[in-house]
Amino acid sequence: MARHKANDKTPLFAFFIITILVGSVFLTLPVAWEGPGRLDYLSALFTATSAVCVTGLIVVNTSQFSFFGQLVIASLIQIGGLGIITFATLYLTGAGGKVSLSKRSLITDYYIDSVSYRPGRIVKHILVLTFVVEAVGIAALYLAFSGHGVDAPVWNAVFHAVSAFCNAGFSLFDDSLESFAGSAPVLVPIMVLVVIGGLGFVVIDDLLALRQGRRRVVSLHTKITLTATVVMLGLSAAGFYMFERQALFAGPGGGPLGALFQSVTPRTAGFNTVPQSELSSPAVVWTMLLMFIGGAPGSIAGGLKITTFAVIVLFVVKRADETGEIRVFSRRLSGKILARASGMLMKCLGLIFSAVFALTITENFIGGQDFLLIDVIFETISAFATVGLSRGITADLTSWGRVVTILTMFAGRVGLITMAAPRLRPPSRRLYDFPEGDILLG
Repeated sequence: MARHKANDKTPLFAFFIITILVGSVFLTLPVAWEGPGRLDYLSALFTATSAVCVTGLIVVNTSQFSFFGQLVIASLIQIGGLGIITFATLYLTGAGGKVSLSKRSLITDYYIDSVSYRPGRIVKHILVLTFVVEAVGIAALYLAFSGHGVDAPVWNAVFHAVSAFCNAGFSLFDDSLESFAGSAPVLVPIMVLVVIGGLGFVVIDDLLALRQGRRRVVSLHTKITLTATVVMLGLSAAGFYMFERQALFAGPGGGPLGALFQSVTPRTAGFNTVPQSELSSPAVVWTMLLMFIGGAPGSIAGGLKITTFAVIVLFVVKRADETGEIRVFSRRLSGKILARASGMLMKCLGLIFSAVFALTITENFIGGQDFLLIDVIFETISAFATVGLSRGITADLTSWGRVVTILTMFAGRVGLITMAAPRLRPPSRRLYDFPEGDILLG
């Protein structure tokens, strides 16, 4: 059975690895590069991994690529953003065939029970919703960029709409969106695309079903996702405005709009309107927390996932009853869900700690860099949660540091999904068990 479980995950790994390798080869072609010299393969591999994993960290400015190179990057972003959801579902369902009982639990883990019986419908909705939302975003951004006199407004609108909806954070402007700080026509569509892409297709489909009368109430998953998202965005915007209202947000490009954008972009989006290296210490810590939490399950966003974080907070605040369950929104969360949430938290923290430790060795100990620890931690969380925000050390990473970051991005995009997937193992009947033990905690 262990062999069967490993084989179920092999196509997912193979899809991402092959896409990254093919994309890196395209980016090394002379026709893809307009910068000085020729792009080295490690930089191309880093860019391809960041695009497919929808991270947004860059070692060279995206504007240095030719139109062909930028088209490759946009395609990798789109493929990577939809890959986890659509292609994994197509594999599980046999491209429209019947779903085996052993695989329904894995599909349900991403799409809740309403989808497990009609997986073909969710795949269709994913594709339709993606292109409809991106099309609306392209139209809005085209008007905004045209009003700002941006060159090639159509291509800029297409690229940034895809990057925003897929929560990638790649930008064709060298300063990301800092030149548009305070411009609501540009920032509002970007924020809407980021939030929709980070909510998850289950939530959106649930809301559409409610509006169309196909459902009378939304699922518990949707309620927790929306509630946690609104609370986090509201608290974060207020916090950033309080921390930076007399500093970064004091100018005409700041204010409430700048604070709101700073609260949205760490949800694995990666755009920035202010230099992250100039944030105050409280704002930096809060940004790292938002990056770590990420978006919703079943979405394009990365991170621990906001529902996992919400379950952990509920567990800490409300505490479980004698049966190990928690009550929320007139529903019961079982001890199994609490255990999985706690396990995911520990796995994420373990992977981040390992990556930070590796980077301190490759950069500060061996590479002779003088990176601040806070910058290394920020960079690692950004890579692992597929955010793309940086405090300015990405381009200065050594070759080994870039390899560590590539692996971190891959683990955050693909590895976390496989860790979150329930084990397809038949229940075993225990004929005997060990006596119960006890240990001291706290």
